[in-house]
Amino acid sequence: MRIGVDLGGTKIEVLALSDAGKELVRDRVETPQGNYEKTIEAVRTLIEKVEEETGEKAPHIGIGTPGSLSPKTSLIQNSNSVCLIGKPLDKDLESALKRPVHMANDADCFALSEATDGAAAKYQSVFGAILGTGVGGGIVVNVKILAGPNNIAGEWGHNPLPWPQDHERPGPECYCGKSGCIEQFLSGPALERDHGGTLKGDEIASQAKMGDAFSQDALDRYAQRLARALASVINLLDPHAIVLGGGVSNIDLLYERVPALWGDYVFTGTPRTKLLKARYGDSSGVRGAAWL
Repeated sequence: MRIGVDLGGTKIEVLALSDAGKELVRDRVETPQGNYEKTIEAVRTLIEKVEEETGEKAPHIGIGTPGSLSPKTSLIQNSNSVCLIGKPLDKDLESALKRPVHMANDADCFALSEATDGAAAKYQSVFGAILGTGVGGGIVVNVKILAGPNNIAGEWGHNPLPWPQDHERPGPECYCGKSGCIEQFLSGPALERDHGGTLKGDEIASQAKMGDAFSQDALDRYAQRLARALASVINLLDPHAIVLGGGVSNIDLLYERVPALWGDYVFTGTPRTKLLKARYGDSSGVRGAAWL
């Protein structure tokens, strides 16, 4: 049995998988806001509950978390759950759970899930792009996460939007301290802001389907920007497949429109890279943690 934990900013989810990938038990609780010690305790309690239900004990635990462990300090960095920053999360969880913990960024877990038994299971190299509250990414090669020496491989959301048009310069300010980051154009809130801030992404897509020109224009701008951003990924990594996750990935027109556009920016002109919708959707993060 494998157990994975998705340690999110609003919820903590735990999943037990059989070795064949069959879901055995799933549970979740709200994340204790701003309280590191209670977060550790919530993870421990959830895992104990799952193991009681299954009658098995997992030899180690996979954890997907926002941010990553700094290779220099072994402390959490770049997390939007700020109470985790500067903490030895892996060591504290190992102490609480009394077993080894394998930890990866939540976007890495998403990519691993989809490359293991998800939409991209038959592809050798996979880029997983999360288009949600923020924009994250993970790289998997031969069903193994590529983390890099700085533990930031795949963090495309904080590169500048490539080939910017005049009206896109310098771009919105980002929390990272820069302006014009991809995240500020391609996150869910960015799409909503570009449309005017009154509708959610799925509502914009629905309005566009019904012929609303204003919503269609917003989605056209979004698809064009996504095509440019993913073209730069293809030019750099040349992955066999790109899998989209997060709330914006549910807008189906992107899977036809974006590949039709990115050829204008990819060096070869007509890339063979596949653009895929995540098989497991919001569940991919916790499944990837279990596959760790």
